[in-house]
Amino acid sequence: MNGPQDLGGRMGFGPVLPEDNEPLFHAEWEARALGVVLACGALGQWTLDENRHARESLHPAIYYASSYYEIWIRALEVLLLRHGLISAEELESGAAAPAAPHPRRLAATAVPAALARGGPTDRDIDTPPRYAPGDRVRARQMHPKTHTRLPRYLTGHSGVIEADRGGYVLPDTNAHGLGEHPQRLYTVVFDGREVWGEGAEPGLTISADLWEGYLENA
Repeated sequence: MNGPQDLGGRMGFGPVLPEDNEPLFHAEWEARALGVVLACGALGQWTLDENRHARESLHPAIYYASSYYEIWIRALEVLLLRHGLISAEELESGAAAPAAPHPRRLAATAVPAALARGGPTDRDIDTPPRYAPGDRVRARQMHPKTHTRLPRYLTGHSGVIEADRGGYVLPDTNAHGLGEHPQRLYTVVFDGREVWGEGAEPGLTISADLWEGYLENA
């Protein structure tokens, strides 16, 4: 989907201003927000892709007016309501109704192991690669209403396969409970002028990891 997060090439948002020695969190509530999101994710009710899709589906006025961790929390509210883990009344009041502990709750002592384990999304696939390093491909012109990891600013543009990364879960289906359907993932390098035109910075290239179904022969 074309969501508010897809900002490549848009003007008017100002420059990116990196902070020297940027702290992990700018306020205590941000650390708590991260902890709550991780703990709720451990309940196993949604996938990483559904989580990301919930963030990118926020209304643009909300998305652009929110800080990074505000976006995480707003998306978490959507997921908790969608999966019946809280009610609209609980969200409105800020007070949880009495309930039995969830069977997959993440205990504090289990957090280090859970973080170390992570959630790998690489998968074995039997189908041979359609493309090889050096092949010229084009990112398909596609604007699905559902989740996708194909950046809008790359659609319709051609680049060169740099590497075959193997099989990975396909976010387009996994975000909507339709299964993992792993596809081969490639790193594709695009020339800046191909994407941004003659005004692109000289020598600029853009590398994107794109699933096989996003690509066609150039």
